[in-house]
Amino acid sequence: MSAASRWGWPISLIRLEGPDSRRFLHGQSSQAIELAEPGCCLATCLISPTARMRGLALACIDASGLDLLVLSGDGAGIRNQLDRVLFPADKVRLGPLQPAVLWQWIGADGPAPGPNRLLPGVDLGSGSEAALWLQRDGEELPAGLSALPEQSAEQIEAHRLRCGIPAAPGELNDDTNPFELGLAAWVSLNKGCYVGQETLAKLATYDGVKQQLRHCQSAAPLTAGTSLTTSAGERAGVITSAQGQQGLALVRRSQLDQATLLAGEQPVEITMPQAFVAPPVGAGGQG
Repeated sequence: MSAASRWGWPISLIRLEGPDSRRFLHGQSSQAIELAEPGCCLATCLISPTARMRGLALACIDASGLDLLVLSGDGAGIRNQLDRVLFPADKVRLGPLQPAVLWQWIGADGPAPGPNRLLPGVDLGSGSEAALWLQRDGEELPAGLSALPEQSAEQIEAHRLRCGIPAAPGELNDDTNPFELGLAAWVSLNKGCYVGQETLAKLATYDGVKQQLRHCQSAAPLTAGTSLTTSAGERAGVITSAQGQQGLALVRRSQLDQATLLAGEQPVEITMPQAFVAPPVGAGGQG
């Protein structure tokens, strides 16, 4: 993706309207949202009480509530879960699930600042300082953005794998937590009580991260679900996503220093993905 281009990810948008919207989502996700100012866009993980991944989202704050942009995961399931824990006393109106597209671009300035131009501060494939553009259902793209050539679905997936952006079901599932997937920047460890907080706090304190996401490259096609081993035959991990000769894999902590692992008898090069943020010091042997 070296030339000027754009690429879009279909997402789900859930509107939370009302004065308790920030407080409510603060308790249901991993990021510190309650005190965020209007105009902020915060990257957050939606997780289970045991910190297992349910989805990735951006919380876009405004004066009367927020838009929850579900980037990956079951949008309908996430909305249903929010609805189940919403108390009558909460001053929050939960809107319907709406389709939208989140656009990224390189090699161009992109649209001028406005309410649809987002700065989440995390790397979603175009750098942690890059802006995004939210295209709501029925809206037209700005002329400067629509004029850029659009990447194909195959190119977008190849870019996702190179960057290490987790997606369902390969990386977002009941077997993974945010720190394993390189999502430390999506988690606040100082915000107080929230769903999954106790587990994440223990992971950050007690050396609890047992595997980490890595990019893998081979001379032969890779297949999701294939086990990885060391040259000595020790279990090393599993490939979670694959496209042709590259993919993503969850590699066991004890094998993270290996530059090459084996998928069957085929050597696989293992590197840290571009967007991966290491777990907090103390988690997974990072300090």
